[in-house]
Amino acid sequence: MTEIAIQNDRLVELFTTLCRINSPPREERAVVEYVKGFLRGLGLELREDNAAHAVGGNANNLVATLPANIAGAPRIFFSAHFDTVEPNPNLNIIIQDGVIRTDGTSILGADDKAGMSAILEAIRIVVENNLPHGQIQLLLTVCEEIGLRGARALDLSLVDSDFGFVYDTGPPIGTVITQTPTHDTMHVRLIGKPAHAGVEPEKGISAIQMAARAISQMKLGRIDAETTANIGSIRGGQATNVVCPEVVVAAEARSLNRQKVEAQVAHMTQLFEQAAQEFGGQAIIEIDRHYEGYTLTENDLPVQVVRRALSRIGLDAPMRPTGGGSDANIFIARGLPCCVVGTAHQKIHTHEEFVLIDDLARSVDLTLAIIQEVAAMR
Repeated sequence: MTEIAIQNDRLVELFTTLCRINSPPREERAVVEYVKGFLRGLGLELREDNAAHAVGGNANNLVATLPANIAGAPRIFFSAHFDTVEPNPNLNIIIQDGVIRTDGTSILGADDKAGMSAILEAIRIVVENNLPHGQIQLLLTVCEEIGLRGARALDLSLVDSDFGFVYDTGPPIGTVITQTPTHDTMHVRLIGKPAHAGVEPEKGISAIQMAARAISQMKLGRIDAETTANIGSIRGGQATNVVCPEVVVAAEARSLNRQKVEAQVAHMTQLFEQAAQEFGGQAIIEIDRHYEGYTLTENDLPVQVVRRALSRIGLDAPMRPTGGGSDANIFIARGLPCCVVGTAHQKIHTHEEFVLIDDLARSVDLTLAIIQEVAAMR
């Protein structure tokens, strides 16, 4: 593959255009249409699934296919997600000294539009220069930020790839996530009994007291090097003169070790049930396996390809575990081998989010190098 100089101005224009399209979860239609137009202009075959119905949104996942122009190479995919963690309809982008950020009043949306723009620009370069490549699919998902819902709903009959790369973690560029936790969520209803708090409080059963008793005894936060747990929200109560009859608690536990997450959930469950029993109330607990963890090594093919591609362009990046999840967790669980690859977004999910233009360009270089490595595998 001939070395291609990245056109930074064009790349920045693509990235900032994507960021300026407001696309919170369930409202991604405008950015999906923009990307469809971009890829249609490059001659890719476009298919949408029916994810909008499953996620309760206005947009589907998009699967775009660039047919191979050489024979015998593995079929690969690149993936990123359309949605941002929160709306940013009044986005004010500031570009200064090689850094792209906002004025601090909103997120930038670089999670995951930095990953998406690197993929799109690389595909544009491949098509414009007729570079040799095997079949390449783009799996572009909705509703990643609210539970990987788009990936869960992806119609796998549209996917025809051997393995792939999910662009959805931060620098250094090319970082490979080798281990992620198993993540369980808990929905807990603590049911007591209402009574007038000033006239006959002894006839009531306070769900708030039940919650307080249970939570005060729980191991929470950092449990050990592999395990965390958290109480995310508590809702309940109507007025100070009513003994609170019901509280709803949202909680979670994660661990790189599946047995540890199950033990932590059992610990939390036991304390909620004990507190309810002590006060004469009831605990109704629903536990959901949010996603399964995975472990990759240097022997896994997607990891091998990324490491060789990094070497080809003179970069090095760590292989590391993470405490979070991504669409890759769902893809791997559904039988699509892949790895998460570091891209340009930094300080994600905050109004301090930013991107270095040099990192954006390196992401494109890496994507082209991955395509080159795969083409050489025929």
